[in-house]
Amino acid sequence: MADEKETAEAPKKSNKMLMVVIALVLVILGGGGAGAFFMLRGDTAQAEAKPVKGVVTAAESTITVNLADGHYLKLGFALQQTEDAGTEAVDLNEAYQLAIDAYTGRKLEELSTAEGREKIKEELLAKLVETYTEDKKKMVMDIYYTSFVTQ
Repeated sequence: MADEKETAEAPKKSNKMLMVVIALVLVILGGGGAGAFFMLRGDTAQAEAKPVKGVVTAAESTITVNLADGHYLKLGFALQQTEDAGTEAVDLNEAYQLAIDAYTGRKLEELSTAEGREKIKEELLAKLVETYTEDKKKMVMDIYYTSFVTQ
């Protein structure tokens, strides 16, 4: 009888550890799958949104912009157009004005670091892309500085 009692109690062992391991594996697989889905989805969206490079239109002359505290910036640039813009150069008059507005009154300290220059460039580029978008077609995709001298 004692043997029957011991064999009857053996199947009553708890499977808590097995349940915890299964739950942990499901959480890891679910998180990894979701992460992969969103990462791949993001890459696809970026690849579709990126325009193809077209011609580069260089500004014929540099501009001089007044900075804060009596300093100035001599700036030359070129615009990277998209393939959608065709081979004809865009009119740079608005780009000159946007560049002047973006840099006028800035402190020399902002322009003396790579981070400061990059931040202002990103702001200017966003305005350029918005300004040079016609019928939902982006005509400009980047700006290149050909001259950047501060004093």
